[in-house]
Amino acid sequence: MSDQKNLIVAIALSVAILLGFQFFYEVPRTEQQQAEQARQLAASGTQTPGPEATSDPLKPGPDAPASGSAEAPAATAESAMAASPRVAINSPRLHGSIALRGARIDDLTLADYHVTVEKQSPEITLLSPVGSANPYYAEFGWTPEPGSDVKVPTSRTLWQAEGGPLTPASPLKLTWDNGEGLRFERVVALDRQYMFTVKDSVVNYGEEPVTLYPYGLVSRHGMPKTVGFYILHEGFLGVFNEKLLEEKYDDIAEDGRVRESSNDGWLGITDKYWLTALVPSQGEHFEGSFRHSPAGEKFQADYLKDAVTVPAGASAETTNRLFAGAKEVGVLEGYEDSLGIQRFDLAIDWGWFYFLTKPIFYALDYIYGVVGNFGLAIIILVIAIKIVFLPLAHKSYVSMSKMKNLQPEMMKLRERYGEDRAKLNQEMMGLYKKEKVNPASGCLPILLQIPVFFALYKVLFVSIEMRHQPFYGWISDLSAPDPTNIFTAFGMIPWDAPSFLHLGIWPLLMGVSMFLQQKLNPQPVDPMQARIFLIMPIMFTFLLASFPAGLVIYWTCNNLLSMGQQWLIMHRMKVKKT
Repeated sequence: MSDQKNLIVAIALSVAILLGFQFFYEVPRTEQQQAEQARQLAASGTQTPGPEATSDPLKPGPDAPASGSAEAPAATAESAMAASPRVAINSPRLHGSIALRGARIDDLTLADYHVTVEKQSPEITLLSPVGSANPYYAEFGWTPEPGSDVKVPTSRTLWQAEGGPLTPASPLKLTWDNGEGLRFERVVALDRQYMFTVKDSVVNYGEEPVTLYPYGLVSRHGMPKTVGFYILHEGFLGVFNEKLLEEKYDDIAEDGRVRESSNDGWLGITDKYWLTALVPSQGEHFEGSFRHSPAGEKFQADYLKDAVTVPAGASAETTNRLFAGAKEVGVLEGYEDSLGIQRFDLAIDWGWFYFLTKPIFYALDYIYGVVGNFGLAIIILVIAIKIVFLPLAHKSYVSMSKMKNLQPEMMKLRERYGEDRAKLNQEMMGLYKKEKVNPASGCLPILLQIPVFFALYKVLFVSIEMRHQPFYGWISDLSAPDPTNIFTAFGMIPWDAPSFLHLGIWPLLMGVSMFLQQKLNPQPVDPMQARIFLIMPIMFTFLLASFPAGLVIYWTCNNLLSMGQQWLIMHRMKVKKT
């Protein structure tokens, strides 16, 4: 067998191993994750009530230790909400409230997104108060310089509200007086998307100047549940001096703290689809950090701005922003342009093939805007990619057709020199040279499409725009695996099949199309190689059964188009059927 044939086998097996990583390190199915989240939402309203947690965050002071107090058992969602007076948040895309005790933004749900594909399922809960099942909140404020006894607002401070509810048309004003010469004022505004603007001011009506540090923090209690897949980052992230920094929860829990200094950028905590990010005023220096406290299992992203000295009889103001919502490409890029937030689009984990992933997303999104269905957009994208690669693919299929015509000659050489491998390879290469055939040319289109395949996989996996997008028939979510299963007769057999026996209709169609396409290719001379090639469609069928349905549709349509093109070329060249 020629070295070129070995190369083809090596490439094919390498692709299989890469795809098989997901099979052996299986990601929990989307349906299971959604069901678990629904159970958590239901459980948050039925747990045993407990006392109010102390809930002090890890203050981002100049030399604040990474410490925190242990918290009380989780109370019901209702009792956690009732622990503080609240002002409602009502916008087209966000629902929730601000706690007047501590002035925290700690109650937020996403109006446009639900736990499952069913519209009647609960809205996605992003932020929750201390005392609930999964505390997660944002806080802004002032911290005094070390050694100072200046009284500043804390998590227990009860602010006074003027107005409410908070809507895009009506900001909310909060005030608190420390009774010692300082009045703290806050104006919270919310746009029609996911951005809060928080303007904090300090009025010094005392007789002495005071020095304070503005800060912002996002705190999350408990080890968050993540998808746990190697191609997706969940945890801390931020952009400091135009460079992206990503840190996993486990790494911060082990190291305790990571610090970065910058004059621009942002930082926060990300999930697969959701982001809570602090955005300091661009152009102002700040010290950012990611930290963890084992007491209460707290994870926190925070920043501390430079000291502000407020003379007696004067005031000072600082502006902070908070993004809390879905990682929609258009929204993130809109903020990047309008607010000058550096590289805000990197909140989405585009991956190694960033240069391909984003263009593929733009192409799909544009086509979707025309046809109104992401499944159709994927099929049209396949056709467009085939057109782009048409000259190269044509040359490859012509070469493979010539190879197929050479099968009888190759078999004769094998019968003649089968025991002499060196002589057989020499004669094979002579035959290829004589007939002007390159046996490795068929690999080139596959090699070129591998990055496109993985880039499309990334788009389907991380883009919120693809979440819960239906196709025709039984596919209700292109970002999830095909829900059908031939081993349960599509639900007629009451059997909870193991995950490796979950095989839907689209993966089966993909496997059949791959098998038929292989039949059009030159058949391997070596029996062992022929058996490997025969097994590959079966292996890929089961591997892709756990992949997003949109990706399987892409692969199936690509196979069918390739078969059609190859058949036409073979018919034109009068290739003999074998």
